[in-house]
Amino acid sequence: MGRFTWRTGAVVFTVAVAVLIGMIVLADVSEKEKPRADHPAPVTRNDLQFAVWGNKDEVAAYKSVVDDYNASSKDTRVSIVSWPTADAMLEAIRGGSAAPDLYLLPRSDLAEVMAEKRNQPLLDLLTEREIPIGDDFARDAVAAFSVDNDLQCMPYTVSPMVMYYNTDLVDFAAMKTDGLPTPKDDNSGWNFAEFRAAAEYASRPRRKTRGVYIEPTLRGLAPFVYSGGGQVFDDDNTPTSLALGDDSSTSALRQTLELLRDPRLTLSARQLAQRSALDWFKRGKVAMIAGDRSLTPELRSTPGLNFDVMPMPSLGSSKTVAEVNGICLAHSRPARAEASANFLTYLVSDEVVARVAETGYIQPAKLTIALSKDFLQPDLAPAHSVVFNNAMRSIELPPLITSITELRQLVNPDIEALFTTPSLDDLQAALLAIDEKSRTLLDPSYTPSESPSDSASDEPSDSATR
Repeated sequence: MGRFTWRTGAVVFTVAVAVLIGMIVLADVSEKEKPRADHPAPVTRNDLQFAVWGNKDEVAAYKSVVDDYNASSKDTRVSIVSWPTADAMLEAIRGGSAAPDLYLLPRSDLAEVMAEKRNQPLLDLLTEREIPIGDDFARDAVAAFSVDNDLQCMPYTVSPMVMYYNTDLVDFAAMKTDGLPTPKDDNSGWNFAEFRAAAEYASRPRRKTRGVYIEPTLRGLAPFVYSGGGQVFDDDNTPTSLALGDDSSTSALRQTLELLRDPRLTLSARQLAQRSALDWFKRGKVAMIAGDRSLTPELRSTPGLNFDVMPMPSLGSSKTVAEVNGICLAHSRPARAEASANFLTYLVSDEVVARVAETGYIQPAKLTIALSKDFLQPDLAPAHSVVFNNAMRSIELPPLITSITELRQLVNPDIEALFTTPSLDDLQAALLAIDEKSRTLLDPSYTPSESPSDSASDEPSDSATR
């Protein structure tokens, strides 16, 4: 071995220093590439707003499930905004004072929402998340929000109109003993003769009770029109008028109005001025009223009131109408839409739908919950809550029109007059006049006749009865 000179030492030292510097540089680069535990990479959070309406119990149920979602979500936070009615919520959205990412929507307002491009179609988003729309949800509820080969909003509730009745005033067992026509014991359905017999049986002058009250509106009469083989609109897709004056519709309405106009069987105008039909029902003074599931909790909380439900009476076939609500997603950037769709997936899970259904106010469109104890609540009234589910098979969906609110405001005064005019002799003429009036709103190409009939809009005479 050669002698270790100072030159050799200098070379060795230089090389060692160079290697050490290289190692330090490489270590520093490597350290920078590693995620640091004390400074994690920032996460972009989506702040979403969910708009709902309802009473305090319903809103509290929505808030509870939203709070649970926020507690488990790392990248999304949802806040609730609420209104007492759907109309109030929609007015805020129209006016721009509310801009929710998701919102609960009545199906009757879907045409307006689509026309204003305030919703985002859902089919692709739901398919990505493997939500089985066709299997788990009521067919009519899915159809209600299916437009242009896409699902415009997620069906959430579907609540058919049924007949609530006071079981102390309408005693089917006693009626049967008296030889009166009565429905089957399972409350699966009844015809108009059985319905009339119940109204007459419950109307007792000494007890100051009346048999039945049906709201004198287009919606109130619609189940009777459909059941009697008639149609409410002249076309299922693009109506240009009502069709109440058609022969089948007129025949069904004549039979219906002969009962609903009878002053011995229904509430008078004076009684209705004092308090609502629902209040009279809760007081045990009117035996039957039509309504959907949302009435149930209020009736349950009324002391001394015993009630049950029946389907709407049949004039030939079982038909009804329904309040159908969905959850819509607003148009937004892709990342925000994905976050909204993830939250929607959570909202329609069995656990969440069951918790909202437990309030008793809503009838879920999701069949797994509608058929469960969470909705049926067998230990509570009504005893035949299965009637709500059975009635879903009889729902008639009206066409989607942007001016449904204006239409009701236009024709309901004339429909109410049908309940008070002295005679039904000119019923078809009055119904044809209502149809013609509806065309002024529904048919852009319509030109009114020079002397349209005003028989349907005449004020009732002083001798009119209710």
